[in-house]
Amino acid sequence: MIHLPILRHGVPYTSLDVVTVLHHRTREPFVEVSQANGGLIRRDLLPERQEAARETLARIPFDRLIAMCTEAADHFLNATLPLGDADQSPDDYVLQLSATTGMPHALVRRNVQRVAGVMREMRTVLRGLTRGLDLSVLDTGHGEHAGHAISFYPRTQALGVVLPSNSPGVHSLWVPAIALKMPLVLKPGSAEPWTPFRIAQAFMKAGCPPEAFSYYPADHAGAGEVLRRTGRSMFFGDVSAVGGWEGDPRVELHGPGYTKILIGDDLLEDSRWEAHVDLMAASIADNGGRSCVNASGIWVAASHAERVADAVAARLATILPRAATDERATLAPFADPRVAERISAQIDSGLQTPGAREMTLHHRGTPRLAAFEGCTYLQPTLVLCDGPDHPLANREFLFPYAAVVPITPEAMARVPEPMGKTLVVTALTRDQRLCDRLLRSSFVDRLNIGAIPTNQISWDQPHEGNLFEHLYARRSFQQTADPISAAAAGA
Repeated sequence: MIHLPILRHGVPYTSLDVVTVLHHRTREPFVEVSQANGGLIRRDLLPERQEAARETLARIPFDRLIAMCTEAADHFLNATLPLGDADQSPDDYVLQLSATTGMPHALVRRNVQRVAGVMREMRTVLRGLTRGLDLSVLDTGHGEHAGHAISFYPRTQALGVVLPSNSPGVHSLWVPAIALKMPLVLKPGSAEPWTPFRIAQAFMKAGCPPEAFSYYPADHAGAGEVLRRTGRSMFFGDVSAVGGWEGDPRVELHGPGYTKILIGDDLLEDSRWEAHVDLMAASIADNGGRSCVNASGIWVAASHAERVADAVAARLATILPRAATDERATLAPFADPRVAERISAQIDSGLQTPGAREMTLHHRGTPRLAAFEGCTYLQPTLVLCDGPDHPLANREFLFPYAAVVPITPEAMARVPEPMGKTLVVTALTRDQRLCDRLLRSSFVDRLNIGAIPTNQISWDQPHEGNLFEHLYARRSFQQTADPISAAAAGA
């Protein structure tokens, strides 16, 4: 059986405590993963050990780290890399990740390209995060920008990352830390230990110091140790998981996105919204509907809510379960069938509350919960609610789910406030007053104005938070032409 070790500052370590991850379809043991307990994590993450690891990166010039990112992207895509006591080819990686998560091969490869794209375009990514700052300033600690002296200091000695299992694409969010001279402490998702391990191996093959990578498969207590022991961290999880860290500035939370599409009243004239049905369906269903940037709501005037819901539901109903090897497969089964059953039961419970109809059921003709080739799926589901207060109007699930929410003229005049906190809003409108309200609002983290899918991400734009500002703070800095002479003269 495959065994994945712990990485303790780059050194593989096999633990006596292991967890066996099953194949999602056969339910047979597929991989053993060494587990790191809290005591081991605490010992490894002593401040002096973290500082030593960061020094190994701090000594490497920024331009060289950028070159390493480009080389690591090629290794991640194409190389056969170490996997415990074995090796892992690119094809092995696709098969293994699909085996434990259920993600179709085509979606795995699409996500791999996304991660590699960020690594290849690292200079562009960081230019967006830093607003054009020349990051060679990190080599010396100070420099000049726009005619002013600047200096930055690290807020931490390592970035801790507690990762999910829903999609490999999420790993593109933390890989810039290496170019920013920050070691990584990674706690992988239980069903997706493959991608962070492979990324670490790709960087090491590109010449990155092994000390920069710690990899701790662990339980919830171990995840807590990673968050507590690193000065800055990222935490991916659902509401119940991330809620306990709300308000802690050390922890950047990546929970549900509650991403929405807003259709302006001006697009309702002459049914111009119909040109965007495919965009709405793709925003909901791309990547299996498992990303926080997938739309979970379509907000539109009440006069057109049913027509919009019917059109989008008809499009979503064409997405069916397919074999993992089918290049047309876009829907992922659930590795644990009980999770799918619980989610489906929650939706059914919500539908018992008056004011909601499942629109996709009419077009598909088969139940939401479906079995196909020994796997359990939740088929795309669109619900039409009677207003924002319905229990299903603002929910997010790990499959293509969305609610069409009718909005009154009075509420439209206050948008986006009635929509609540939203990670991404795609506004299909030319109404400048509506656009201005969205631009001024603190309720919207990412804003797309025009026909842009909610899940379309630009490399030079921050996704959620700003990693550079999370890891570095600017200090006031002044220096004379000859500091030593100036100090002596002052004495």
